[in-house]
Amino acid sequence: MIGIDVGGANLKVVDESGVHIHYCPLWSGAPLSELLGRYAGSGDEAAVVMSGELADCFSNKQEGIAFITAAVKKAFPRARFYGTDAKFHDGPVPALAAANWLASADYLRSDYPDAVLLDIGSTTADIIPLNRFSSLLDLTDLLRLQKGYLVYTGMLRTPVATLVSSVDVHGVPTPVSTEYFAASADAHLVLDHIAPEQYTCDAPDGKEKTREASLRRLARVVCADLSEIGESGALAVASAFWDRQRTMIRDAVARAKEESGASSVIVAGIGAVIFARECGGTDLNAALGPAADALPAYAVRGVAVRTRGN
Repeated sequence: MIGIDVGGANLKVVDESGVHIHYCPLWSGAPLSELLGRYAGSGDEAAVVMSGELADCFSNKQEGIAFITAAVKKAFPRARFYGTDAKFHDGPVPALAAANWLASADYLRSDYPDAVLLDIGSTTADIIPLNRFSSLLDLTDLLRLQKGYLVYTGMLRTPVATLVSSVDVHGVPTPVSTEYFAASADAHLVLDHIAPEQYTCDAPDGKEKTREASLRRLARVVCADLSEIGESGALAVASAFWDRQRTMIRDAVARAKEESGASSVIVAGIGAVIFARECGGTDLNAALGPAADALPAYAVRGVAVRTRGN
């Protein structure tokens, strides 16, 4: 059994040999079938979740679902797809849209029956009260946004200007430009929250992914060269972004915990280490190892094995 999570930006695969993560931007025509073909020898059975149907290369979600299911079945003809109804399907039904978070909840709820799960990845933060599983069924991303269960900011791909409108640069309140000059990956890299090798998405300017390059991109957020505001000015941009991002996510986790009556928080994803500390939670890397950064792929594989034959 192989577990597959097809996102808009990343393809995550979990098989007997380990965890495999590929930057795979669907909007750029990434070769999904070809990438999956590398793992076809892992076995004929595949359990699949997706969120990539929302990519703007598709005119609607159903078109994206149809594309992804066809691409996966080209590599794994016997693939089955987990939906927001917590059931597996053979074809491109609407329930497949953005069901990856529910697979994680389904897998973890027996081991952590009274926890809120925060899965903080490259693009989004999923906040899931595991003790409310039945009420989570059939939730779309629209409904999750409305409930506070989906906070659309992540560790790598969030444009800095989407969260901050003004930054204090050397004591002067400074409005930001709304260009895509810097991403959350730049802020987290210069603040030492991620290592350069974790900067796996494209940089906004398509250039190198080093501390110096990230500082240059952050300086542009206030229409400056790095030589104008110095490292301290660029770091102020990064810190302002981080302050806003962590507040948004911490507040959403606290609300979910209070509303559900959960007693604890567990954290997965690329941001697990830092957000476990910020939210007073348990980092699932200790229990799951590398699979914590590919939780939906790992989880849907586990759910499929658990329910095989049902």
